[in-house]
Amino acid sequence: MHALPIPILRRRLRPLTTAVHAVKQDAAVWTPAPVSEVGAATADGSIFHVAVDLSDAANLAESYTSPGQYLQIRVPSGDREELKPAFMAVASPPGAGARFEFLVKSVPGTTTERMCGLRDGDVVELGAVMGKGFPLERITPPDAAQTVLIFAAGTGISTIRSLVEFGFGANERADVRLYYGARSLKTMAYQDRFKNWESAGLKIIPVLSQPDDSWKGERGYIQHAFLRAKNIVNPSSTGAVLCGQSQMQEVCISAVSGSLYITFLLCVEQPMKDYA
Repeated sequence: MHALPIPILRRRLRPLTTAVHAVKQDAAVWTPAPVSEVGAATADGSIFHVAVDLSDAANLAESYTSPGQYLQIRVPSGDREELKPAFMAVASPPGAGARFEFLVKSVPGTTTERMCGLRDGDVVELGAVMGKGFPLERITPPDAAQTVLIFAAGTGISTIRSLVEFGFGANERADVRLYYGARSLKTMAYQDRFKNWESAGLKIIPVLSQPDDSWKGERGYIQHAFLRAKNIVNPSSTGAVLCGQSQMQEVCISAVSGSLYITFLLCVEQPMKDYA
């Protein structure tokens, strides 16, 4: 088993005023771009879908080349308190056009709260695309990993969306499972995409930690759902992809490696403190 490191990157940057072109300060390049869409991504309104128009920032859009890459976002403060930028994984897949989409959980007193309160046309500032993304060569070609186990929780599903919609030959593999954890269906984003993902070759296994009495599916946490199922035909041709809180990743790695021998585990580079 080869587990990749999960670094946590933090930077404090002063806000800049909005300009027509990218501006440079403190060795960071910021590109202003208008918001094109903001809306609730979950039934309880705790997570939002935010899209940013990059029609005038083609270079930034083209620099996003691999699922799992991320960047920093800040909202010009104006007369309000200065807030540090938020690290955000790009949810839309590379090559999806001149816009970036993000899945944002509103956390009081942070940039994410301001992002969720934006309206169409409001301007945000984007840092450079960072990270190498998922090392897809580890599960390429599909014959090298006929089984792929995907574990995601909370807004970590945004990075998995970029992977699934970019494509990794899921329909050419024997068994591709997505264990997706949330507190309840009301806090689970992207349910409207499940049908398309399943058509692409995924088996989606929602796992709820606080479901209501009507829920008939998996309960608890995603590692427990995996341990109940296991069903790995050939561990030597099995890969795992993880995205969520660092503690969740560690628990899932332990569950997978403690149950059978997996030749490789994929952990996307994790810039944020966690996914909630």
